[in-house]
Amino acid sequence: MGGSGKIGPRHLKRKAVVYLRQSSMAQVRANTESTARQYGLADVAVEMGWPRGQVVVIDKDLGVSGKWGSQRAGFAELNALVCAGEVGAVFGLEISRLGRSNADVARLLQFAVITETVFVDADGVYDPTDPNDRMVLGFKATMGEMELHVMAGRMRDAKRAAAARGELRAQLPAGYVYAPDRAVVFDPDAEVQAAVRDLFAAFAQAGSAHGALKAWGGRLFPRRERGGALDGEVHWGPLTCSRALSVLKNPCYAGAYAAGRQDTAKSVEVDGTLHETVHARPRAEWEVLIQDHHPGYITWEEYLANEARLATNNSSGGARPPKDGLALCQGIISCGSCGRPMATDASRGSGAGSYRCISHTDNQNTKTCRSVLADIVDGAVAARLLDAVGADGIALAYAAAQEVEDRRAASDRRLVLAVDRAQYEADLAARAFRQVEPENRLVARNLEDRWEARLKALAEAENELEDARGAEIALPPREEIERIAGDLPALWESPQTTAKDRKRMLRALVADVTILPQENRSVVRIGIRWQTGASEVVEAARPPGGRTRMPPAALDLVKQEAPRASNRQIADQLNARGLTTGLGNPFDPHIVAALRDRHRLPACDPETAGQLSVPQAAQRLRCAPAVVRYWINTGKLAAQRSTTGQIAVPWDPSVEARCQGLIAASTRLSRQAPARR
Repeated sequence: MGGSGKIGPRHLKRKAVVYLRQSSMAQVRANTESTARQYGLADVAVEMGWPRGQVVVIDKDLGVSGKWGSQRAGFAELNALVCAGEVGAVFGLEISRLGRSNADVARLLQFAVITETVFVDADGVYDPTDPNDRMVLGFKATMGEMELHVMAGRMRDAKRAAAARGELRAQLPAGYVYAPDRAVVFDPDAEVQAAVRDLFAAFAQAGSAHGALKAWGGRLFPRRERGGALDGEVHWGPLTCSRALSVLKNPCYAGAYAAGRQDTAKSVEVDGTLHETVHARPRAEWEVLIQDHHPGYITWEEYLANEARLATNNSSGGARPPKDGLALCQGIISCGSCGRPMATDASRGSGAGSYRCISHTDNQNTKTCRSVLADIVDGAVAARLLDAVGADGIALAYAAAQEVEDRRAASDRRLVLAVDRAQYEADLAARAFRQVEPENRLVARNLEDRWEARLKALAEAENELEDARGAEIALPPREEIERIAGDLPALWESPQTTAKDRKRMLRALVADVTILPQENRSVVRIGIRWQTGASEVVEAARPPGGRTRMPPAALDLVKQEAPRASNRQIADQLNARGLTTGLGNPFDPHIVAALRDRHRLPACDPETAGQLSVPQAAQRLRCAPAVVRYWINTGKLAAQRSTTGQIAVPWDPSVEARCQGLIAASTRLSRQAPARR
């Protein structure tokens, strides 16, 4: 290398840094000669006078793109050493190609001018303090950047032309391989094909990626490795929700060739850090889309239907997918007075809760905004739905039975393939064991262990197939299906029909439900808009009795027992007689206490009832309720806790005397004024 006269003693006293860079790991694996030449620059530095101990090799950026210096740890380390004045010379194959960004190289040159650092490459030695050398470096950097721009443009145009013909080869998803003639074909491994088909079948049955993942039951799913020494190989691993979504959204499985599905956006942080974010493009903006390019696991129509179903499941995008819970119209019901959605309040009992206009939360409700029991609305809407379905239920039942048969066949096929694979691997291990020489005991022992492991896996696969076939329940005959399908209300009310299944059936025909304004509070007017665009109004009566809806017999018993029984005792009596609330729920002390307050019933006599609540005990002792709770928690006062959480304190004169003694012995408790009655 020429120009050694530019290197003086001040440079040799400092470090010689050899900086290595290659843009990708593929280049590192393929261009081994370039890597060896860059490492060989350390010997060049020694020949130019630097001691071996003063030569530093920075190779952290091997396989890292030189597009942005802020994202390269090695380049950042080089800048830090130059700024600290510890570097005498920087070695590289081509100094102008230290980075693909001229801004990064120019900034490093500015630091080198201040610290008097020289640069060395195959063309010679450059001193940045010399204007001529700095001009040459800048000119070469500009030419290099232009060269990269031209090369990248040519490569990009060539890729686009190949993609337009459907000939640009890309990484294929699991389930596909390239044939010798470069055509895209199914993976020859039947087990891989079965796993992909089963995932689409599970999604078709569950209707959501999470549902398909739940039905998957922890099975393994094939995954094709990307990059590295195992690039392109298929490995089996757990199926995650993101992995399932990537399969469901990939048009390759529908036999389509697509290119340009993603776009890259760049952003700059306030500290100068650059970021690149990948965004998915709408299908209308894809650069290339060729349908029927290769065989597909699903049809293009099924792909579009899956795409639409995934969109309806995306609640963050404004969709209202069916959720768990008993409320049938949850998510599709709105208030006809203010036009805002109605929220669902869960029920403490066995009911579906109630629908409440959300305008109450911000005081924007109108005079006719209502809350209504979900059972009232759901009952009226479900009855109208069953009437609308009519005779089509038989055809739906036949289709459901056929779908069950198809799922069973697919599951059996998967298990049979798993047994075949396990048998093949066991036979392979057996042949390897028989071929080894008996004297080679170490190898024979390892092969024998492998054979036993394969036999164990074969037995497990056979047992899984046998258990699955034994657990299958025979479907009813056609005549039985016709008889059941003729009674759709029975199917609707069947315990085997889940709330989510009912919601899916409802949304297949009903677009939304609206609670219309009504001055008469005893009647609920319900607007139903069907998916066909037609609409109608049905009415449902509210249960009589106002807000409490309490049966007269139960209210009479509460009034009769209020002076001499506790809330718990009254609740037990009501439940023992088989009485329920207006909602059909059993009584508990909270409901009885609410009735006392609402009807201003007298409190029970503690000596007669034999127990007090915490507030009653505190009132009798003239102390704070927290004191009574402290005694209960520390075991100083016995108490009973009901299933609803209410605390009852057994009370008699001896208990009261003991509590008075605790108060008298305490130096921290202060007596309170008697509580107001």
